[in-house]
Amino acid sequence: MLESEAVRLARELRADYLEFRSRGNSRLGWETREGVYVNFRRPIVGDAEANLKAIPRKQRAMIRKGIAKGLKAEFDEDVRRFYHVYAQSVRNLGTPVFSRRYFSLLKEEFGCNCDIITILDDAQPIASVLNFYFRDEVLPYYGGGTAQARVLAGNDFMYWEVMRRACERGYRVFDFGRSKLGTGAYDFKHNWGFEPLPIAYEYFSLGVRNVGCVNPLNPKYQAAISLWQRLPLPVTKLVGPAIVRSIG
Repeated sequence: MLESEAVRLARELRADYLEFRSRGNSRLGWETREGVYVNFRRPIVGDAEANLKAIPRKQRAMIRKGIAKGLKAEFDEDVRRFYHVYAQSVRNLGTPVFSRRYFSLLKEEFGCNCDIITILDDAQPIASVLNFYFRDEVLPYYGGGTAQARVLAGNDFMYWEVMRRACERGYRVFDFGRSKLGTGAYDFKHNWGFEPLPIAYEYFSLGVRNVGCVNPLNPKYQAAISLWQRLPLPVTKLVGPAIVRSIG
């Protein structure tokens, strides 16, 4: 029933195709692509120290480095600091950024089920993440850090703060999201002691060929990525949202 309703809605919206993601094996019998993304998630307990000890030693040392450097974490009521940091982060990866309005609308729509944690070095924002909360899960979904965050272990400290605060509020699953195999994001999450769970992507085509084939690891995109990484940040903020809309 859910499958047929989703197809009906996709037709009404004149979408090119419908994408369905499943943890583990495919479910629907549609065209399927596997072996590209995995999901990282694991239970957390109600004791912060126990969660810290469950993180492998080398990664735990990075968290303690951020603490020793005097980094501070703050909740943000609006998206301004988050957006500035996030836009830098995705520009450095060679990826166009969403509009700031998009994130403002997410925070407005999800209300208390969404928050932003920003990491400060003195008064300077160096890392920030927008998190969603669903049932007993916390999902740090959009996150990024500056070059200074890498020096000070700001990203490590940030995700620890998300986990620590979530466990204190009664959440019991930390969903670290999806990452592509063979990427730095995959290695980062695996180093936290999370085991990868394969994700199956299933596609229902509504009249287009080669659905779901946009992959930044494809060599044909490397020249565009390299160019984007060299653009000034204000330019990427201006042009990026239009590009994102065109590529879905």
